[in-house]
Amino acid sequence: MKILMVLTSHSELGETGKKTGFWIEEFAAPYYVFADAGADVTIASPKGKEPPIDPSSESEDAQTGATRRFYSDRDLQEKLKKTIKLEDIDSEDYDAVFYPGGHGPLWDLANDLKSISLIEEFNAQMKPMAFVCHAPGVLANVEDHKEPLVRGKNVTGFANSEEEAVGLTNVVPFLVEDKMNQLGANYSKGDDWSSYVMVDGKLVTGQNPASSEKAARELLRLLGKE
Repeated sequence: MKILMVLTSHSELGETGKKTGFWIEEFAAPYYVFADAGADVTIASPKGKEPPIDPSSESEDAQTGATRRFYSDRDLQEKLKKTIKLEDIDSEDYDAVFYPGGHGPLWDLANDLKSISLIEEFNAQMKPMAFVCHAPGVLANVEDHKEPLVRGKNVTGFANSEEEAVGLTNVVPFLVEDKMNQLGANYSKGDDWSSYVMVDGKLVTGQNPASSEKAARELLRLLGKE
């Protein structure tokens, strides 16, 4: 069982002068779900090497059992420093793909041509795909038979109310909830910051960091491993 995880390489939070990147829990929780199930996990990013961590995800109130496990896992930390360039990834080599969020993906992965083509290939190959929190935003330009991939599909993603709560509504390139609705998806959400996951065929989406582990388990279920 080979699973690809794709992380952002973008570190600038718009014009704020602050930093962003990927959200640790959204990477760590799924990674350990996959690794503990015996999966071979490959980590990739647009620029390769070490992807940026969103500093906000390192705050004490953002820590979970999975993040604490990550901080004591030297092997995984070393692996994270050597992510593979996205351009060197072949979808044929993997059984499924998982995209963690953080705000970074809205800037790079949403417009990255290699990422877009990879997702379209996974979709054509009918392989399970999962996107958590802001990561559903990377589907903004992904198509299926010249229509938006998410059109008519049941999806979720970081809610407008959650974006407002973190004060970044006017900083991000677009709001995930709005984008899903604009593309014709059947967007729904749970309570802010609670675990909420939608599964539509081979497509799994999670609303926020708390949804990461469940989304990973749903991906395993689609692989017949959960």
